Amino acid sequence: MSVVFLSTGPPTVNVEKLRSVAKSYGVVVDAHEEEHYRHLLNGLDATSAVIDALPAYTDPRLLPDPSTLPRTYERLAGDADKNPLNSWSHQTTITAPKALSSKLDGKKVVVKDNVSIAGVPLTGGTFPELLTGKNEYPIPQIDAVVVKRVLESGGTIKGSANCEHFSMSPLSFTSASGPVHNAWLQGYTTGGSSSGCGAVVAATQVRAWRKKYGLPLNDSELGEGVEMAIGGDQGGSIRIPAAYAGIYGMKPTHGLIPYTGIISLLPLIDHTGPMTATLEDNALLLSVLAGYDGMDPRCTPETPLRQNVPDYLSLLDTWKAEREATSQWTPDSAGKGLRVAVIKEGLGVLGLSEEVKKIMESAAAQFKAIGADVQEVAIPMHVLGPAIWTVVSRPCIVSHGLENRVTPMLQYAMPDVTPPVFDQKAYEILNKHNPAVVNMFFNGAFMNEKPDANVALAKAMGHVQQLRDAYDGVLKDFDVLLTPVNPRVGSKHPEHTMEVDGKMEPAIGATLNTCQFNVTGHPALSMPAGWGKAPDGTGMLPVGMQLVAKRFDEMSIFKAAAAWEVAGKGLDKWNGQLN
Repeated sequence: MSVVFLSTGPPTVNVEKLRSVAKSYGVVVDAHEEEHYRHLLNGLDATSAVIDALPAYTDPRLLPDPSTLPRTYERLAGDADKNPLNSWSHQTTITAPKALSSKLDGKKVVVKDNVSIAGVPLTGGTFPELLTGKNEYPIPQIDAVVVKRVLESGGTIKGSANCEHFSMSPLSFTSASGPVHNAWLQGYTTGGSSSGCGAVVAATQVRAWRKKYGLPLNDSELGEGVEMAIGGDQGGSIRIPAAYAGIYGMKPTHGLIPYTGIISLLPLIDHTGPMTATLEDNALLLSVLAGYDGMDPRCTPETPLRQNVPDYLSLLDTWKAEREATSQWTPDSAGKGLRVAVIKEGLGVLGLSEEVKKIMESAAAQFKAIGADVQEVAIPMHVLGPAIWTVVSRPCIVSHGLENRVTPMLQYAMPDVTPPVFDQKAYEILNKHNPAVVNMFFNGAFMNEKPDANVALAKAMGHVQQLRDAYDGVLKDFDVLLTPVNPRVGSKHPEHTMEVDGKMEPAIGATLNTCQFNVTGHPALSMPAGWGKAPDGTGMLPVGMQLVAKRFDEMSIFKAAAAWEVAGKGLDKWNGQLN
């Protein structure tokens, strides 16, 4: 292999720098060889300077449609009057005058505040100095692919929704702008890290539900809502807030929806997907967002081209119509032919409350009642899933996520996100607002300092495939798998002044039924299954169930969910009491 340097200029690298570089490896270079290696380093430095001098290049496919410009916005984060749930980060109104289709006509969509909207500040749920090392948030020059696809389909981008600090909390009290409240009960978690997405869609859900039951509207407690949101999920961050918020949240198959233009945590586990007030809207939005974009390395040969993406809602409607034509779309026959596997280990995870377990048993019984074949199956590796997810993610999540270092694959690299070095000042801020991020830095250093760090990572990666095979083995005989989402009914926000353990304890166990499917890539939907009593209070809060299918088989999930709801939707299992 030959190396060509573009330098003929004066030397910029001295011997001291060479020695420093060698010392980082514990190497001492022989004195008579130092000049040779110094010369090579100097050539590299000069070559690097050539690239440094070039202007940044932005892929024109990501530039905003000129017809949608100029854009204005209002920051609502922390504004208790306009934003009582603290669900909104920035509010705007962006439409495309000449959309390519009318699929989303009349639909309002928000995106998690780690998704780029050209001209609108991006926060990542943290403080600007931790995201860029400056006092101001970056303002992207590009629209993320999911944003472009919403606009091209006739939808309106209404802004960004608050998210948890660096997307690292399954609960909703760590955002830099303060806690995000549950739309059903103020002061309680709405789940994270796509917390604002959950709350802003739930505001729409609550209004419709209260109207249905003839209850007084509580608009002043909710703020503005939307029908649809686009969340992010690395360990459960779409499904968990969807469960606590009583809405529908789909973590699609890994690589089905491009992640281009979204702040990453780790490509292996990065997912983005729809969070909606209805199942039908979830199917609709998924068909708009899905399909290869030619830029995201998370996409694979299995990812469909845009023109080959299924029209999930149309297919669902056709399937329903076929059953209605044969008088099967009834509460006792809608599920005939469906095969549902209840994962035994999912009902035994650490911290799962008896109340949530009973709701899951009732959900399984409802599948039986509609004529589905329901069986409890053992998947022993399900219990190991969280450990596999942890060991696979910890060594690299700091570098690729919290430091935004570019992976060695062609991609859009989010150049405006330039976190500074983790130091004492960063520690003190993060320790106060979200100790989970501090823990992640410590975890990464601890794992990478092990002499056998790469061996452990390689072994864990092998077990990812084994875990995928375990689920696929069961899915040969079943259409969907069933587990709980949230292990407990939503908790109260902890006091901001609590010590680390007080802030971390409520989140323990939250991802034990969700993170497995981030590493295996299977699609998983959270949907309302019933109600539970709020702890430390007299209110009621939604509880979610999770349906999982084969990779790229989101259609089976939509069918099973729709059939289940023929016998009664989860939010309709209300006992007549809110307090």
